[in-house]
Amino acid sequence: MKAVDIRNGTAVKMDGKLYIVTKAEHRTPGNLRAFMQVKMKDIISGGYIEKRFSSTDEVEETYLDRRTAEYLYEDGEGWVFMDSESFDQFTLFEDMVGDAMQYLRPNTSTEILFHEGNPVLVNLPSAVDLTITDTQPGIKGATATNQLKEAVCETGLKTRVPPFIEIGETVRINTADGSYMSRVKE
Repeated sequence: MKAVDIRNGTAVKMDGKLYIVTKAEHRTPGNLRAFMQVKMKDIISGGYIEKRFSSTDEVEETYLDRRTAEYLYEDGEGWVFMDSESFDQFTLFEDMVGDAMQYLRPNTSTEILFHEGNPVLVNLPSAVDLTITDTQPGIKGATATNQLKEAVCETGLKTRVPPFIEIGETVRINTADGSYMSRVKE
């Protein structure tokens, strides 16, 4: 495929590695030729690279199967998921999930990306709702300020929340950086 056809979410193969495009931007600076500025995530290592392609460059596109799966439990070796359509169970290991498991609680559905029949990546939603299990007591009359306190979520994720959040409350967490977004009304 031509480099100008790259879009967010496209899977490409370069130098024998598999990447997912996280940001693709077409740029046309002043008197220079147009190019594509692309940020990609290495599926295996989890690292990011940025690459500039000219408009005429060819890129090897690869296709990923996107399947919905339910996270069931951790078995000591990895995390067990069940395909929502076929009900087949499979285990994902540390190198495939990275930090994703800090955002998933058991019996939660998520999207798993497969390449040539093998699971390669957990594709998280942009935000998840988690319950706070440990934090300092709330301050009476505290309102939203720029001061935050440490909190631990039910999955073990450590984040910072406003002082009025208490143990047992559900909060919305941004999966891109693990930051607090809002309190969830139940």
